[in-house]
Amino acid sequence: QVHLVESGGDLVQPGGSLRLSCAASGLIFRIDIMGWYRQAPGKQRELVATISRRNGNTDYADSVEGRFTISRDNTNDTVYLQMNSLKPEDTAVYYCNGDDMYVPDRTYWGQGTQVTVSS
Repeated sequence: QVHLVESGGDLVQPGGSLRLSCAASGLIFRIDIMGWYRQAPGKQRELVATISRRNGNTDYADSVEGRFTISRDNTNDTVYLQMNSLKPEDTAVYYCNGDDMYVPDRTYWGQGTQVTVSS
């Protein structure tokens, strides 16, 4: 089993920055690709960014490309999401995710952290 815990969500003004953290514990060796997703009220959960724990390859949604940066610290089993130039439409609950390499379709989720962008 893998346990994911997000932190760092807050209320921030438009144009501001936040850094989210996702701390992983348990059988972390089972995970290569980790991602950040978000879900705004009344909308479906959407992918924000992913990173490979093995080689650091990243991928971003078009809506955050150039503003958000995903990174990882394998020594602390933590994945980060640096969010800059935040917009009101970035308001959502942000979730950390990890796909199990050994069991198809098994995905681990954190409990989420609220990000609110408002003046």
